[in-house]
Amino acid sequence: MLLGTYSPRLDDKGRMFLPAKFRDKLAGGLVMTRGQERCLYVYPMAEFEKVAEQWQNGPTTNAGVRAYQRLLLSGASDEIPDKQGRVTVPAILREYAGLSHECTVIGTGNRIEIWDATAWEAYVAEHEDGFANQSEEVVPGL
Repeated sequence: MLLGTYSPRLDDKGRMFLPAKFRDKLAGGLVMTRGQERCLYVYPMAEFEKVAEQWQNGPTTNAGVRAYQRLLLSGASDEIPDKQGRVTVPAILREYAGLSHECTVIGTGNRIEIWDATAWEAYVAEHEDGFANQSEEVVPGL
């Protein structure tokens, strides 16, 4: 599983060192794409193939499904980290997520998310109390 929070930086060429804990899982290739809340989703290649198959099975007669597939897949970029564990974040994705020099990378189980550090701090500030005070079941059975 991909877990934890890390603070890598983007260099002037748009490259980022992947957190060391994630490198083995992403060494064989990854797919980076637009995520929700203006972050980037990064999947190990094999995991992306599974998830993409589920998305492709959505009813394309539904305008919302088509829009989601278009935005998600048109922004997708397959990458292979270099020998130093760096990956290039394409300009279109850096712009989408508002990435600057300071980033936050979080593990969310089957994927990682790349956030602009300031945007991540704002997200946590907005949602932390709700998380701490959750009165309803979010995941049945937990």
